[in-house]
Amino acid sequence: MSNDKNNHASSYTPPKVWTQDKENGGKFANINRPTAGARYEQKLPVGDAPLQLYSLNTPNGVKVNILLEELAELNVKGAEYDAYQIDISEGGQFGSGFVAINPNSKIPALVDYSAESKDGEPIALFESGAILLYLAEKFGKFVPLADGSQNKARADCLSWLMWQMGSAPFLGGGFGHFYAYAPEPLEYPINRYTMETKRQLDVLDTYLKDHEYMCGNDESDYNIADMIIWAWYGQLVLGKLYDAAEFLQVEEYEHLKRWAQKIADRPAVKRAVDLVLKPIV
Repeated sequence: MSNDKNNHASSYTPPKVWTQDKENGGKFANINRPTAGARYEQKLPVGDAPLQLYSLNTPNGVKVNILLEELAELNVKGAEYDAYQIDISEGGQFGSGFVAINPNSKIPALVDYSAESKDGEPIALFESGAILLYLAEKFGKFVPLADGSQNKARADCLSWLMWQMGSAPFLGGGFGHFYAYAPEPLEYPINRYTMETKRQLDVLDTYLKDHEYMCGNDESDYNIADMIIWAWYGQLVLGKLYDAAEFLQVEEYEHLKRWAQKIADRPAVKRAVDLVLKPIV
């Protein structure tokens, strides 16, 4: 990066009151606004399956895909689903139907038509961690249940689940944005978020040195903590995100890569990353 860019970046002084007086640039500049809510009317389609998924095959979307496909692999009754595409690059997340089930306008979102709330409406969920925990507990699969005998296993699962929810924004919204999507490369944010991303990779690599899975060493210990972390960090070290494997020197994280490849080889995961999503017309 040239000295001129460094000087330009360092000369910015924030105003006393921020206003959106110009486009911020970057890949998603055409849809970014500082306001929430629906921008147009659109009714979401509803298929015949009990679960209706509205998503995209980004890392956040893949998390839920994996669990649904793992449940399908086990032929779990009631876990059948229809999957529809929300094209976030075109503002599909701002249609009135989607905003009604997710006021935050982010994918994924899911509606469970086999369950009802107090007012008789189907159960709607947003945030990937909430969806994974809800479905895993609903079907009693891929999560240690709170039955008194699995407290340690459940504590580990919930701890890593929440670790991912708190950590991944630094990877996606931080490193991913400034490394791959920003209108120009800026040294300070790239360095800042690269450092944090590599620290997180080291956290996982150090832990997985002594663990086959996030919550244990047996095949039965594979659970939603693995799924939710793999969607971001597993795909990253396998070279599937941001074309950043060489930049991040992912070969350093041998234990994390071993774990990531083991999960990538699962039939349900292979289907999940390339899940066919029906277009909304």
